[in-house]
Amino acid sequence: MQEPRPFLPSRRDALRATTLGFGWLALSGLLAQRARAAAPFQAPVDPLAPKAPHHAARAKRVIFLAMGGAPSHVDTFDYKPELAKHDGQALSGRYRQGAKLMASPWEFRQHGQSGLWISALFPKLAAHADKLCLLRGMQTDVPAHAQAVLKQHTGSFQFVRPSLGAWTLYGLGASNRNLPGFVTIAPPAGSAQNYGSAFLPATYQGMPIANPRGARGGEPVANVRNARYDRDAQRAQLDLLQKLNREALERERNNDELEGVIESYELAFRMQAELPALVDVTKEPQAVRDAYGIGGEDTDAFGRQCLIARHLVEQGVRFVEVHQGGWDHHRNLRNDLAEACRKVDQPIAALLADLAQRGLLDETLVIWGGEFGRTPYAQNGDGRDHNHKGFTTWFAGGGVKGGFSHGATDENGIEAVEGKLSMHDWHATILHLIGLDHERLTFNHAGRDFRLTDVHGRVATAILA
Repeated sequence: MQEPRPFLPSRRDALRATTLGFGWLALSGLLAQRARAAAPFQAPVDPLAPKAPHHAARAKRVIFLAMGGAPSHVDTFDYKPELAKHDGQALSGRYRQGAKLMASPWEFRQHGQSGLWISALFPKLAAHADKLCLLRGMQTDVPAHAQAVLKQHTGSFQFVRPSLGAWTLYGLGASNRNLPGFVTIAPPAGSAQNYGSAFLPATYQGMPIANPRGARGGEPVANVRNARYDRDAQRAQLDLLQKLNREALERERNNDELEGVIESYELAFRMQAELPALVDVTKEPQAVRDAYGIGGEDTDAFGRQCLIARHLVEQGVRFVEVHQGGWDHHRNLRNDLAEACRKVDQPIAALLADLAQRGLLDETLVIWGGEFGRTPYAQNGDGRDHNHKGFTTWFAGGGVKGGFSHGATDENGIEAVEGKLSMHDWHATILHLIGLDHERLTFNHAGRDFRLTDVHGRVATAILA
């Protein structure tokens, strides 16, 4: 009788079973590349290898300060003196019948040599007015948070699409092989699609860093350490997988995409040594921590996030998103909007100053904005409703004009009337600044070429420095 053959797990079984199994998602994505037709933009065998941009890049990296909940533009960066004159007047015509206009409770003043109008809600950021490029003609599709946030992050609220950060990493590759190319700090629960890779290979999705503050005075959690196995045990597992990989390649000869999967394991292994140090702000001089507001009652959490973002881009991370919620002010605007601005004003000002002092701002595109704006008319007596027809975001650094205002809403701030920018235009402009042509950055999926901007989008050339 023939003796039974000993059980030898397949390479796929090993990938599933080991503690490094999170990379199995990357395996699925990379294998899917086999089926795609030739596309204008092809990923190499090593999906994270640095890639040449389509044209000379004005920025090498992006920090996106995402303000979840939709900040009121007419109370922050969109000065409307006519709104003050119309305070208390009822709307008529095609706008909300009977709603009463409400002047901003905060004074606007001109700042810097450029004379940009900025609200008293941002006294520290206003000192950097000459670095800001205000986009005051923004528009989006719907005034609903979930859909508008998806549109802002992925270009679509109707279908699952890759995020802006994932497209960035796909287009440019990683510049530091020991760190993830795309990181999201403090993403809200249930928001994985906002930093996901969708049909792009899973290696391009963002890596979340949760609990950026933790307990009072605590440090962020980088979510990269393996609690069950020490470094030597993990290294032994990884060596086994590499051995299996080489044997599989020798047998199949045409399956070199799998090498990219093992590279993702190598990255995860290396991150355990390097990433925790980057989320530790205690090694920074006290003066730096004070500048970011770390330790402050209002500014501690967001200050830590902004300082971590600087650490990450300084070490070559391509795209960092920093999330701050709490901007949905349907009532109690005077107290709650003031509190939301206090939380971010000092940290953002410190981030811009720190990047500039280190010579990083010119090559770092800093983005600030929410998913839409707020109405200039009152809601619940002292609040503002959703407004997708006109709002403000801003850029700084990264090849844009500083001390510059582009676009405008009408005299009351209800809708954009000049320099209108859709989310597709916004995305096209961001990609252009980092050296990518939004029409050429494509991925073939389900039989056709997809891109972040779908079949739309135009670059806002007027803001380019």
